[in-house]
Amino acid sequence: MATFDWQRHFGALAQEVERLREGSEVTLLSLSAENSEFIRFNQAKVRQIGTVSQGKLTLRLIDGARQAYSTMTVGGQLEADLQEASQALEVLRASLRDAPEDPHLLFGQSHWTQSTERAGRLPEPQRLVRTVAECAHGLDFVGFYAGGTIARGFASSIGSRGWYEVDNFNFSWSLYDRSGRAIKSEYAGDAWDEAVFTHKLEQAASRLPILGSAPRVLAPGRYRTYFTPSALGALIESVAYEGFSARQHATSRSVLYKLHQGEATFDPRVTMTEDLGLGITPGFNADGYVRESVPLVASGRSADRLTDARSAREYGLKPNGALAEEPTSSLMMEGGDLHADDILSALDTGLYVGNLWYVNFSDRMHCRMTGMTRFATFWVEHGRIVAPVEAMRFDDSLYRLLGDQLERLDAEPELMLNDSTWGERATGGMKVPGVLAKSFELTL
Repeated sequence: MATFDWQRHFGALAQEVERLREGSEVTLLSLSAENSEFIRFNQAKVRQIGTVSQGKLTLRLIDGARQAYSTMTVGGQLEADLQEASQALEVLRASLRDAPEDPHLLFGQSHWTQSTERAGRLPEPQRLVRTVAECAHGLDFVGFYAGGTIARGFASSIGSRGWYEVDNFNFSWSLYDRSGRAIKSEYAGDAWDEAVFTHKLEQAASRLPILGSAPRVLAPGRYRTYFTPSALGALIESVAYEGFSARQHATSRSVLYKLHQGEATFDPRVTMTEDLGLGITPGFNADGYVRESVPLVASGRSADRLTDARSAREYGLKPNGALAEEPTSSLMMEGGDLHADDILSALDTGLYVGNLWYVNFSDRMHCRMTGMTRFATFWVEHGRIVAPVEAMRFDDSLYRLLGDQLERLDAEPELMLNDSTWGERATGGMKVPGVLAKSFELTL
């Protein structure tokens, strides 16, 4: 796929916008762009394939305590994009005349330059199609692959410049049994290894015979349970979207309010960090701040919170480069001592939960969540998978699962990239271990 030079294009746009400033105006520009390949599979055959090259430019004009925004599509002809940006600037300038002052306006005033450019090793699309056809021959394989270059840029008329451009991929697939049950697998990263993909596929296929056997019917109650990183990730994701937000805590709406107040704790082995060192998200934000790695949970107790510029201004805090809604975008949870080969024996008898879905809160104040078990939930006896378990509803608190019910953590946390393609491929994700819990509550 021919790639578009987004960095050069963005640089030219930034230079022109800054040239057109008047008086005390400040401009902040943000770019979100991609050159991506998409492949959809059904029954191990290609059902849809294509490429996308697109860019979105957000122009922010600030004059004193007033500001206005405009977002436009870019990536065609430079001359046309320059003209559209110039026209947008004129519209914003006119709108500022009647705009009210923003009491919570705050943006970065320092000069900085940051650049992250990481070329990956991605599968060639036609080669990937052949690999799937060969490895999944005879299987009901359904999957979706998205891979390519993701770019993010920032330019401030104050003098700050940020560029983030990485190659990565995200491939998720399911193997369906005639019963209608399925085993879901995922493979994501920036260095494709066909042997790793093949191993993951073979591992899932080896459990299909068990999936086709009579399901174990469980009564509501609490069961000893192992959560894969994907299953734990579904719980963490629900909490992390706003649970570590400074704004949510200041307004007493955080789902982790009791943790931040010291009224609840996790097990001392639980440590979480917004870790920019993972390199899966830009190290700068749209307010013009360099982002910082932030300790969120240290030895089971609340450490710090994510604070964007508006929260900092409103509540008298110090911004640490958080994104606008203050979600985590690069969460790292430390692992433990449970190795992959020992998971089933450590579980002994209980539930092996591969995935969770429809996760929501049933009691926000106590961080209690409900949802359904889904793909590849098995019943294990004496360290051996013996039967599938039909989807069941759960209702339990993260304070329990990562608190007094936490028995062991996986030794090697797994990286899971954000697989959202709604409008554009997302950056970010999380790296979390699997968890062995003494009990997990199923309600029906």
